[in-house]
Amino acid sequence: MQYSHTEIQQMTTGAFFGQGNAQLPNDAMLMLDEIQHISSQGGKFSQGQVRASLKIHHDHWFFACHFQGDPVMPGCLGLDALWQLLGVYLGWLGLPGKGRAIGVGKVKFSGQIYPDAGEIQYQLHIKRVFTKPFAMAIADGVVLHQGKAIYQATDLRVGLINPT
Repeated sequence: MQYSHTEIQQMTTGAFFGQGNAQLPNDAMLMLDEIQHISSQGGKFSQGQVRASLKIHHDHWFFACHFQGDPVMPGCLGLDALWQLLGVYLGWLGLPGKGRAIGVGKVKFSGQIYPDAGEIQYQLHIKRVFTKPFAMAIADGVVLHQGKAIYQATDLRVGLINPT
């Protein structure tokens, strides 16, 4: 299964996975353009995987403020992209609730993303999915540029809550 840029945009409205369920942030905080592959099989742990990408534009908002005169994508945005994808995975599974990042194990930054990067790729390797007492997924993720790991995160956790 894959999702186009148009479908990713639809995921920001809150209706793609059903009202009150997983959705992506819109506009500036949306950190992906398309999902090339999503599956409940495969990956490092044979529990599922997600592959996605983001086209980097020299005029992305974050380059103007991080850092002045030395523009670089904040590492926290790459981490957020991995959480966003894990929330999509839970929505794709059909589990109810709104996604929330609830943790991460270890994070390693080993490179930088500059305005001329062109495109970055994301990979998630699903470790476990829980459905009780609430839906939650745990995964390892990586942000890649030209095949090189730039950011790596272990034990990313996203849960689905039902706000009252």
